[in-house]
Amino acid sequence: MFRRRRRGNPFLLMRKLMHFGMIAALLALTALPAGAVTKRKTKHPAPDSNPAPAIAPKLDPAGTTPRTRAESVVVVDALTGQVLYEKNADQQRPPASTQKLLTALVLLDSGDLNQKLKVQASDTQVEPVKLGFKAGEVYTRRELLEVLLVHSVNDVACALARDNAGSVAAFAEKMNAKALELGMRHSHFVNPNGLPASDQYSTARDMTRLALAAYRSSTLRSIVATKTLSFRFASGRVEEFRNTNLILRNYPYCTGMKTGYTQAAGHCLVSSGSNNGREVIAVVLGDRNRSWLWQDSCSLLAWGLSL
Repeated sequence: MFRRRRRGNPFLLMRKLMHFGMIAALLALTALPAGAVTKRKTKHPAPDSNPAPAIAPKLDPAGTTPRTRAESVVVVDALTGQVLYEKNADQQRPPASTQKLLTALVLLDSGDLNQKLKVQASDTQVEPVKLGFKAGEVYTRRELLEVLLVHSVNDVACALARDNAGSVAAFAEKMNAKALELGMRHSHFVNPNGLPASDQYSTARDMTRLALAAYRSSTLRSIVATKTLSFRFASGRVEEFRNTNLILRNYPYCTGMKTGYTQAAGHCLVSSGSNNGREVIAVVLGDRNRSWLWQDSCSLLAWGLSL
């Protein structure tokens, strides 16, 4: 596990950031919704296979938990699986792009991320957030996995799924098998990118199980901790993509993980943080706007790291 030197109280630091309006100012620079129609977006990595992590019974720690506006929340100790706080943890709802963590785990189970993949025309026919690659272009699985998790691009998710299982539908079957292996018994997935689908759902508790498995993958943890990714297109053009996780880029105790947004899901974030040997994961699903999402997630991480 990563270790960081103590740099003060994470909760007090979070309050100072909020007091001086730093997060609000940053939000003004990122008014575009996480699922807005844009091209050539970012990266997202995949995890190594791990046995299903157990989630221990809930603690009742001293202190007051932050008030959150999200529909569903879980905060968990990333080292022990101990639930520190929960709110509507078993409410079924769409997880949006946070489910790309599961896509990544399935891909890692297949191994050899250095194997090359040729883009097909069907891979490019997805909206709204796209990398913008073209049919016939060739990339390694690792290159595409990175841009998937860092910038959350949906065309890349389809290409990786098709390459892995032959079709998106076949890959979804592998996702559901992996979810059951992890103990996610109240979830169901039909695509690799989290775009809206009538029979696609999860819960904050199940997403916590997924997050714990992803967190235990050194490969995945390294990718989701990437703040800026340089991606080389087949044409030779290089573009830098900033991580969609604003907390990672601006809160020093955050160590990464994955954002998500659709109109049905609301704003979602699975985030991890560490400080002085303590490591926590916060799952936030269904915030009404990005400002609330960043504030809720940052407050929960700070609270968990201060226990």
